[in-house]
Amino acid sequence: MADYLADTANTVASNMTKAAQALHPYYPLNAVIDGWAANEWSVPYLLTIFFGACAVLFTSTYFVAKRVNSRLSKGELATIMWFVLSGAIHLLFEGYYARNFVNIGAQQTLLGQLWKEYAFSDSRYLTQDSFVLCMESFTAAFWGPGCLAAAALVMLRHPMRYPIQMIVSMGQFYGLVLYYATCMFDHYYAGVTYSRPEAFYFWFYFFFMNFIWMVIPGYLIYQSSVETAKAVRIAQRVEASKKSS
Repeated sequence: MADYLADTANTVASNMTKAAQALHPYYPLNAVIDGWAANEWSVPYLLTIFFGACAVLFTSTYFVAKRVNSRLSKGELATIMWFVLSGAIHLLFEGYYARNFVNIGAQQTLLGQLWKEYAFSDSRYLTQDSFVLCMESFTAAFWGPGCLAAAALVMLRHPMRYPIQMIVSMGQFYGLVLYYATCMFDHYYAGVTYSRPEAFYFWFYFFFMNFIWMVIPGYLIYQSSVETAKAVRIAQRVEASKKSS
């Protein structure tokens, strides 16, 4: 009797695993994705639209910035272009997820299909995961507008450029650290893998596409720290000279 029950349980478990595999291609294969539907558009088409839109926004930002302030340096122009592109992704792409996270697996809109493609590297985006929802919602609500504000301040060479640049960049950097850390914790300690085994999904989607938001914000944090220290040093010297005169 015990053997019969054990065999029955194994059969049921095997059938459930096969059913989960048939429902969706994401990892873990037993993840619950409500209403999931395969993308209607091909991967090359989706990626071409995404990177093409980024290129158009990047280029148009350059010409607008040059028109507003022709004295901008190459470094300032690059910073402005980064913040505009980053802000647009936060507001539109991540904002779309925050608004549609409940049924993102069933979406056939452009942004919905892009999220389902990215989810091959992190299925948490299709399972209503509390961490990614809170992170993306906060990013869209605060760092999206913050990026655009930082871009405008750099363009105008406003004194608040470096404080705002540091706050926004620190928020992006810290959010990415938590994103990586939670995924790695689940992988190494809970034995749960959210990315498909193909190297492309992990190294290009999950690692490279996100690591950009660690490298560039990291540099901008350093730059802001240096420039702020210079300003404080100058202010201290001016104050000291006033007292001595």
